[in-house]
Amino acid sequence: MLGAGVGAWFALPVRTVTVSGNARLSEARVRALAGLDGSFGWLYYGAWRARGLLDSPWVQSAVVTRTFPDRVSIALTERVPRARWQRRTGEVVAVARDGTVLPAATGTGGLPLISGWGPDRVPEVLALLDTLGRYTVQTVTYTPSGVRVKLKTGSVWSGDLNALVKYAGSISMYPDRDIYIYPWGVSVQE
Repeated sequence: MLGAGVGAWFALPVRTVTVSGNARLSEARVRALAGLDGSFGWLYYGAWRARGLLDSPWVQSAVVTRTFPDRVSIALTERVPRARWQRRTGEVVAVARDGTVLPAATGTGGLPLISGWGPDRVPEVLALLDTLGRYTVQTVTYTPSGVRVKLKTGSVWSGDLNALVKYAGSISMYPDRDIYIYPWGVSVQE
């Protein structure tokens, strides 16, 4: 019985690995994360070995398919930088839509910069960026009392994110102004 197991290891090695959906991670890195960087028996390759893919913050999801007799296919969905976040230490890092910090991200200089103090409001701000996606958001600064959104021209402040979402149409009505949004209405500064 032991001889059959060892024989299957060598008789059915993984010979072909295909990787798709990777833009930021190299194929070699994906193979390493998936546990396919050496010789491994196809019959014994499983989810426990591919679990390393989920250790990378860049991997949002992965589908690993084994095809008899010697093929493994990996289809990735990678996270994409959504904003830059200035941590309290002053370090600026890229974050994905779900708030995952993406190490060594490049080309993120044009993304909105999130900063602030007080309770962490980064998840709320990331959701707000989706709502304000049609506007050119440059920075979002949060404090315990509210959120200031700096646009290409003008700015918006609100102490209540629900009110900001409700009255977001005011931004296009007054594109070059400073807008203050309250639960009871909008104030526009000339």
